[in-house]
Amino acid sequence: MQSRGLAKQLERENGRWNIVFLPQRLSKETIGPAIIVGDDPKLFTDDLRDAIEANRVRLIYVVDPKHALPVSSGAMPIFGILARPVQIATLSSLMAAAFDNMALARRQAGLEEELGRTRGEIHELNEIGIALSTQRDRESLLKLILKKSRELAHSDAGSLYLVEENEQGERRLRFKVTQNDSVQLSFTESILPIDRSSIAGYVALTGDEVHIADVYQMPPSFPFGFNRRFDEESGYRCKSMLVVPMKNPNGEIIGVVQLINCKRDIGLRIDRRTVDEIVVPFPEQYRPSLRSLASQAAVAIENIRLYESIETLFEGFVRASVSAIEARDPTTHGHSFRVADLTVGLAEAVDRDDSAHFRNVCFSRTEMKEIRYASLLHDFGKVGVREEILVKAKKLYPLQLNVVKQRFAYARKSLEHEQSERKLAYVLEKGRDEFLARQAEFQKELEDQLRELDEFLDFLVRCNEPTVLREGNFARLSELAARHIDPEGRRDSLLTPQEVKLLSISQGNLDERERLQIESHVDHTLNFLRQIPWTKEIKNIPLIASAHHEKLDGTGYPKNLSAAEIPVQSRMMTISDIFDALSATDRPYKKALPFDHALDILFAEAKQGLIDTELLRIFLEAEIFKLISNWKPS
Repeated sequence: MQSRGLAKQLERENGRWNIVFLPQRLSKETIGPAIIVGDDPKLFTDDLRDAIEANRVRLIYVVDPKHALPVSSGAMPIFGILARPVQIATLSSLMAAAFDNMALARRQAGLEEELGRTRGEIHELNEIGIALSTQRDRESLLKLILKKSRELAHSDAGSLYLVEENEQGERRLRFKVTQNDSVQLSFTESILPIDRSSIAGYVALTGDEVHIADVYQMPPSFPFGFNRRFDEESGYRCKSMLVVPMKNPNGEIIGVVQLINCKRDIGLRIDRRTVDEIVVPFPEQYRPSLRSLASQAAVAIENIRLYESIETLFEGFVRASVSAIEARDPTTHGHSFRVADLTVGLAEAVDRDDSAHFRNVCFSRTEMKEIRYASLLHDFGKVGVREEILVKAKKLYPLQLNVVKQRFAYARKSLEHEQSERKLAYVLEKGRDEFLARQAEFQKELEDQLRELDEFLDFLVRCNEPTVLREGNFARLSELAARHIDPEGRRDSLLTPQEVKLLSISQGNLDERERLQIESHVDHTLNFLRQIPWTKEIKNIPLIASAHHEKLDGTGYPKNLSAAEIPVQSRMMTISDIFDALSATDRPYKKALPFDHALDILFAEAKQGLIDTELLRIFLEAEIFKLISNWKPS
């Protein structure tokens, strides 16, 4: 076969292709898409193979089939193997089929590339969706949405706006987040109207997506303009822009993502000199993914708003519950809020402490919330305690003290009456003159008796005051109990055995029965909190709240837990609870102790092994007690 003549004829009929006749020498620079014709196996040299590989030759024809294999490779398929002799018509038909095959191969390669890119985008969108759905902090979520949007679109900068309503129900846009890889930003939130005066406002109003190749050359058909103030102040240059609405599943627009300056290479930084070289219009291929991300972002924002609404609802429930407690016991007004402030402050200090005791203790944001709610609700069970015991200020109830005082008043009248009868009997027996001579003696005797009675009553009133520590010498109460008055021939004691028992309480103001009633509030708290369907993250609230009266030596209540069984959160709350009870100024049954005196009592309890010494150390060193020095209810 005249290979050269064949090659010439092929070249005339297929001018788009480079027809290479071997043994022509080849170089990597001279060969492109080609038809290679040759019938000598020695001609398929390394030079040819290198040239083919370097220029990604997609079409190779070999005249003699036994010479085909040396140049065959996966990247450079052999479309046809021809036996000699061959006709031009046959070769032309085969070439046409080869061109079709090559076009199909190219189309398939493009589809496979597109499929790979789509799979990558879907995978990335799934990963983004997971990240968005697990984020519970609003500010972090918004930053993540903008960051991922910019990454998808190779955007140098961007902003995020949220739709909100003011008190009058008017919708507006709040500028929430901005990011820029090329310049440092000082950011302040601001408000935009939802109207056609701005690009973001227009998108929020209409729900239309806006793409602009160059914001400095805005199409006259657009109703909005572009404010260059930021560029002028920062030296930045905004050029291409893509603005996408965020719509919730109901089709409502809840925000806008504004992307600025799509870059050829995401790693490059932009300035006014390089903007035209680096920045390109946002390609159409980015937009479906951005729409999908914007929809996911809208759902995530709606979810977090719902989550915040639930939190606000629960916060209101907790505050209402605490108010209900304090309505029954106004004497402890603010106690639960102060204990919460102290306990959370102590938990934060423990987080910062790097001593061996707490090096591995770290409270998450959710655990801090758990501590706060447990502290706020730790005394809720007081709703199950009789109100008269809750508000009892002295050892005797007011009515009991009034009865005792009336008894002493009656005794006083009895002494005066008795003295009057003695005087009258003396006058009748000795005469008036003799009586007048001894009148002062009679008067002094009465005054001494009345003074002694008043002193006993003053002593009784002092005994009625509760004490912080175990103290008091109540021996004289037995003497009082032995004293009698004789109304109408009956012998009545000045004090009943029950009154003596109450006045002899050496610490506090409650007897054993009343103390058990007060202690029962912990069981009531536990039973109440167990009925609430807590989420998994804060399910330990009942346990933490119900252990705040436990002691490390096992003498606490209600379960006499040992040190190892008491959660560290409850140990912290115990310190806060005792400190506030000692230092509070609103307890009618005792005077507020100075902070240093209250701390001395706490350290005495720690020395006895009742409360956690290391936590108390941090409470002192971090000056947690100062959190309530000027406390006011919020």
